[in-house]
Amino acid sequence: MSLINISDLTFAYEGSYDNIFENVNFQIDTNWKLGFTGRNGRGKTTFLNLLIGKYEYSGTISANVNFQYFPQHVLDKTATTGTIARQIAPLHQDWQLMRELSLLGIAEDVLSRPFATLSNGEQTKVLLAMLFLNDNHFLLIDEPTNHLDIAGREVVSHYLNSKTGFILVSHDRAFLDGCIDHTLSINKTNIDVQSGNFSSWLANKQRQDNFEIAENEKLKKDIKRLQKTAREKAEWSDKVEASKIGQGIYDRGYVGHKAAKMMKHSKSLENRMNQAVEEKSKLLKNIDHASALKIAQMPYHKQRYLSLRDVSIFYGDKKVCDNIGFDINRGDRVALRGSNGSGKSSILKLICGQPIAHTGELSIGSGLQISYVQQDTSFLSGNLTDFARQSNIDESLFKAILRKLDFSRIQLEKDMCDFSGGQKKKVLIARSLCEKSHLLIWDEPLNFIDVLSRMQIEELLLQYKPTILFVEHDNVFCKKIATKFSRFLSGIFPPPQT
Repeated sequence: MSLINISDLTFAYEGSYDNIFENVNFQIDTNWKLGFTGRNGRGKTTFLNLLIGKYEYSGTISANVNFQYFPQHVLDKTATTGTIARQIAPLHQDWQLMRELSLLGIAEDVLSRPFATLSNGEQTKVLLAMLFLNDNHFLLIDEPTNHLDIAGREVVSHYLNSKTGFILVSHDRAFLDGCIDHTLSINKTNIDVQSGNFSSWLANKQRQDNFEIAENEKLKKDIKRLQKTAREKAEWSDKVEASKIGQGIYDRGYVGHKAAKMMKHSKSLENRMNQAVEEKSKLLKNIDHASALKIAQMPYHKQRYLSLRDVSIFYGDKKVCDNIGFDINRGDRVALRGSNGSGKSSILKLICGQPIAHTGELSIGSGLQISYVQQDTSFLSGNLTDFARQSNIDESLFKAILRKLDFSRIQLEKDMCDFSGGQKKKVLIARSLCEKSHLLIWDEPLNFIDVLSRMQIEELLLQYKPTILFVEHDNVFCKKIATKFSRFLSGIFPPPQT
């Protein structure tokens, strides 16, 4: 066991006047399984990059371990997986890598295959296995779940739970709960480290937030009462002082003493009020106000929106899904389930009108307006004003939604190229919420999005109950939102009981 000490850490990107971190101090035990959480854009990936020495900073980071970052950069993806493993962990024995791959459910023949031929999920698992081959390394694992389906996430979570010595950035609540024993959170004004999994951290945060909100309300009432009483005492003192005029010498002295006593009481009340104001100023600084979102989905004139019957999709000679069939009716919230590469995204693209080779019958109601959130965000660039205009949506509403999703006013003026992955995804969701549509089709909408924003989106969908077809691998989200699941080749059925 050793400690990683962070002392007076201060950092800002070149050309920026806003510090990402300012005089930050905390310690990490190298035996911890540490989950790392916080709103998008708060600096989680930046902090990991500071640990590996990517940026210059002021303050001190001291550690007796080497840091290794996931996902590793693979220079030649045409090389075999075994060759890449020897480059990343040159001192490992073959049996050690085979042991790690076995724990992740990966067959040993993957080592002879070119890395580029592996699926995204396989690449994620293989790169994680390689990380744990090096001794005296503290691992910095940055959002490994984005290319994993639900089954893959369960496997990787169980795998990480058997390990120690890592920081894990993830926004998947169930995934974090399955593999961490400490939580590191970037709050609005500080960084906090707590023992326990994500759910225990969230419960502690909610208790603290509720206490501070209640204390704040109490102090507001106290301040208002003290202000009123102090004002009355001051007014009474002035009136008593004025009554000295025309009185005898003895009486004037007595009245003056009485006025001075009232004024002293008034000053005491003012001091108490200032103390209450100071106490109040220490509250609410780390409360993330997750304002409620709204959606006004247009009514559609038919009960049935669309149906698929025996639909199969082809890319060249390759069939990616076979005999898919389901209906979408008014009020349905349907989650498509299936492993990576099973054709879920292809089905969504087909429904949205993209020219995809297929057989079977797809029937879409006449005049049905669809709002589509795609997986890819790499095309986003330029400013939000132009994006809103090009998307034919109300700019004020669009930016108001982004503000509710924790965009700062400064962030609204930046080029979208500089946004984090989660912030880019929020742009697409905000656009979708502004579009006039009958049906939402969202393809992995929560990728990179922070937990508090996920909870906002959950509350939105549960309150307004829009008709939606979606693909998502966050199991907590799916169980809360879906009224129906469609597993490919298995038809539609009610969601499991939670």
